[in-house]
Amino acid sequence: MLSKKLRLDALPKGFFENKRVLVRVDFNVPLDKKSNAITNPQRVVETLPTIRRLLDDGVKSVVLMSHLGRPNGQRDEKQSLRPVADLLRKELGKHF
Repeated sequence: MLSKKLRLDALPKGFFENKRVLVRVDFNVPLDKKSNAITNPQRVVETLPTIRRLLDDGVKSVVLMSHLGRPNGQRDEKQSLRPVADLLRKELGKHF
């Protein structure tokens, strides 16, 4: 059975204007064990066109939903998405 989902580029310009948009993204990027720096940003970079399209369309806000993990239900700074947020801030020129 074929899905009846539309591609983002099939929607008219202004479709998302003044709307809040939730986007599920896979930011499970590899991090350096010592510096906690992203070693391969490909998953983040591939989402940039979608995020930029939404921002250019005049959204009220974009919420990006992802996780790296929470071993045993405990917070672990090594599993933080802070490096991803820093990369997004740099690439998009936006403050989060």
